[in-house]
Amino acid sequence: MTEAFARWIVRQEGIAGIISAGGSGGTALVAPAMRALPVGIPKLIVSTVASGEVSRYVGPSDITMMHAVADVQGLNAITREVLSNTAHAMAGMVKARLASPRGAETKPAVALSMFGVTTPCVRQVIAQLGDGYDCLVFHATGIGGQSMEKLIDSGKVMGVIDITTTEVADLLMGGIFPATEDRCGSVIRRRMPYIGSVGALDMVDFGPRETVPERYAGRLLYQHNPQVTLMRTTPEENARMGRWIGERLNAMGGPGTVLPPGRRCLRPRRAGPALRGPGGARGAVRIA
Repeated sequence: MTEAFARWIVRQEGIAGIISAGGSGGTALVAPAMRALPVGIPKLIVSTVASGEVSRYVGPSDITMMHAVADVQGLNAITREVLSNTAHAMAGMVKARLASPRGAETKPAVALSMFGVTTPCVRQVIAQLGDGYDCLVFHATGIGGQSMEKLIDSGKVMGVIDITTTEVADLLMGGIFPATEDRCGSVIRRRMPYIGSVGALDMVDFGPRETVPERYAGRLLYQHNPQVTLMRTTPEENARMGRWIGERLNAMGGPGTVLPPGRRCLRPRRAGPALRGPGGARGAVRIA
């Protein structure tokens, strides 16, 4: 039912908003379909699990969750209030969206990835782009990268400046802010112009110091704050990340460039639709 609903809803036209109400099972059933809708369409879930950890339901989308307080099975003094507020909230979002002219913003949108250590760089890039671009900045905390990918897939982005690829480090080394295996997948699918770099790839993010996996005992650790501990990557881990990113670059059909800090740009060599390095090896890049 979950898969069928998700496949059905993406084929529908004219959806102005969507409301769902349920417990954990009902929420899990409807959430994938709601996540499949484009960003901007109002999405509201009334759920008995909305006061807890909801990232697995919301994911990279703009779903709003409202705590049901009481069980949504049947009407009572509590559910009447909550469901009434839900209906009015949805009506307000839909009316406001329909009243706002679409397409009034004509500036091309550019997606940028950012982390604390790359913030000064991203700010300078935005300043250089000037007022001619609508700069959409995503915090590279795993879900931030997924949100960026979803927006690219929706066709609302014209180019990507992926300065902060740190989520790849967490994906490969088991950190708490990982990318998914589909990182850069939207760029590949849409043949999007792409400028990448290696921002914060020198660190893996973990939780409090005591949560760092035992296999990393003895590594260089830095306590960023009580909730986040950073681990310095090794040359071997860096090479592994480079190969992973290189494979994604090779799959890109649009123009792509990698700009390491303080170095000349790395331009993947083209060979047909794929990007190839010296000798035609996939996953390699050369210094231009």
